[in-house]
Amino acid sequence: MAVRARTGYYRQEVNRTAWEVPERYRDLKQVGTGAYGTVCSAWDRRMGTQVAIKKLHRPFQSKLFAKRAYRELRLLKHMKHENVIGLLDVFTAEIALDRLRDFYLVMPFMGTDLGKLMKMERLSEDRVQFLVYQMLRGLKYIHSAGIIHRDLKPGNLAINPDCELKILDFGLARQADTEMTGYVVTRWYRAPEVILNWMHYTQTGKPSSHFVSTGMEEKKAKRPRFTTRELTLFSLVAVDIWSAGCIMAEMLLGKPLFKGSDHLDQLREIMKITGTPAADFVVKLQSQDAKNYIRSLPKVPKKDLHSLFSKASSNAVCVLEKMLLLDPERRVSASEALDLPFFSEYREAEEETEALPYDQTMDNTDLPLDQWKRHTFTEILTFRPPRDSRETSL
Repeated sequence: MAVRARTGYYRQEVNRTAWEVPERYRDLKQVGTGAYGTVCSAWDRRMGTQVAIKKLHRPFQSKLFAKRAYRELRLLKHMKHENVIGLLDVFTAEIALDRLRDFYLVMPFMGTDLGKLMKMERLSEDRVQFLVYQMLRGLKYIHSAGIIHRDLKPGNLAINPDCELKILDFGLARQADTEMTGYVVTRWYRAPEVILNWMHYTQTGKPSSHFVSTGMEEKKAKRPRFTTRELTLFSLVAVDIWSAGCIMAEMLLGKPLFKGSDHLDQLREIMKITGTPAADFVVKLQSQDAKNYIRSLPKVPKKDLHSLFSKASSNAVCVLEKMLLLDPERRVSASEALDLPFFSEYREAEEETEALPYDQTMDNTDLPLDQWKRHTFTEILTFRPPRDSRETSL
């Protein structure tokens, strides 16, 4: 017997899964799927635009999934910047908390991402300029909210046909053990201090900074923690700046700059260009293993980036030199990078807005499943669409 949809909603099967969506969203087509959800493109009849709708995969099957779903919803609700993906709508067909099984997130539909774009064509320097400018504007906004992305890569930078860019993928869980095994591309964009930190499985401290990572709670026993000392030594936002530098380098070169086959190889590839670190950097490392490893490496001098990027302008290379510094404390911030001459053509300083601080009180709490569900339901019910949806949907 067919189950009737709630009034104002209709049911459609997408890849053997029932979707129950409001009548305003039509022409659902699957465009992506992953461990945590499926994304469809749809036509929003009310706004006359194409949107992306994400259905989370069994968001309330466990406490971990429920917390992750709650957190993704809260982060998306918080983001209100044209270079960061935000929420156009959130809905559930259920009208009672005790029946809540699924909910759907509606976001701007962008069309492609930087990874796909770079496979299709070599980018001219003026396009690199415009895309990196937007990426830095997005990072300045995210960082001002007290959020670090931690997994910035070409596939997480969505691009529409007008070359407008949005940073994606907040709050998505990434299993630490899978991520660090050496089979994933994210390694190529990973900051050296993060790799070095993985050499030291210390349980002595938790991230106590006001920065919250968008990489979620992995299996705790398998996750090395930053010690408080390391947090004060390594500016956490600098991990995103390193990734941004790797992405910019790839845009200019047409191929990844550091293509390590595993984590140690990744460090070797990095140091072939940055040179082996000086003693003042080594002394800051918490891990004795990491210190020993770096001290055991043959001394390599720093490479001249101008010769490596001979086809790029000196202004472009200047940006890379300030981002791809081994010592995170010396890397530019997103805000400082925007000041560099390379971006002057596109700069509209008044548009480089900052965010309200993101309240992460709940992110650090351990609640039973039903409470995460209740909090999520409240967030869904209190959602207000952006004042000007055209601006958010680009």
